[in-house]
Amino acid sequence: MKTGSRLPLLQAMLPWLISVLAALALLLHGPIAQLAHYHDFADQSDCSGIPHAIDVLTNIAFAIVAMAGGWFLLEKHRRDDTGIAFPAYCTFALSLAATAVGSSYYHLAPDDARLFWDRLPIAFACCSLLAAVRAEGLPGMDARTAFMELVLLLIAALMSVIWWKQTGDLRPYLLIQGLTLVLVPLWQWICKAGRADRLAFGAAMLLYVVAKITEMLDAQILQQLQVMSGHSLKHLLAALAAGLIVWCWRSHQEAKVIVPVQKIVVQRQTAS
Repeated sequence: MKTGSRLPLLQAMLPWLISVLAALALLLHGPIAQLAHYHDFADQSDCSGIPHAIDVLTNIAFAIVAMAGGWFLLEKHRRDDTGIAFPAYCTFALSLAATAVGSSYYHLAPDDARLFWDRLPIAFACCSLLAAVRAEGLPGMDARTAFMELVLLLIAALMSVIWWKQTGDLRPYLLIQGLTLVLVPLWQWICKAGRADRLAFGAAMLLYVVAKITEMLDAQILQQLQVMSGHSLKHLLAALAAGLIVWCWRSHQEAKVIVPVQKIVVQRQTAS
């Protein structure tokens, strides 16, 4: 929601200040290497010849959310109701579909080479979401600027994963995920986005944090649940988080259909 021609200086600078401080903190921290046992997942199930079956099959959730998102975005395009955030949201939906494919490919035979194709679409999803929220909320944003920001953020996402692949250092990749969790709700608060949007996006960010926690408790959760490991649960929670964002697209469509209908009813009542 655009609220004016410009933001107060402190509010405008706060996201940049947080980004710079986070980057400096990681720079001072030094390289963050991937855990040596990262590929040793708790899920050792086999289903019809599919190794690590639950870790693989839970990625279907990302595909379902991606298809729903694609359908809603197609409906917006048909009604010529796209807006300047449309390319970023399309990229987000495509990134979810790519995550379903890349993560499934990785979990079939986990190693660093395959992990690249798991992490890349996740980084793209984070950066496209950042671009979408900025495009929707920041006053004075035009379509060309919004698209250029999307391109630059996607390049940053690509470089963060390439940097990890070449150096073993996860800092840029972790920075992108961490900033997404902080900046998305912050920008929505600064730009006074609708309450429903802020609640849905905030809940999505919280769900993703919980998903990362379950990932770290991979074996412990499998011990408790028996049927599903922490990493498999992470897939479902992360897909649910993305689903909340896609739900916002649907709710926007319904609102824009209901309002004109209400106006027509009022006009007819007035005329009679």
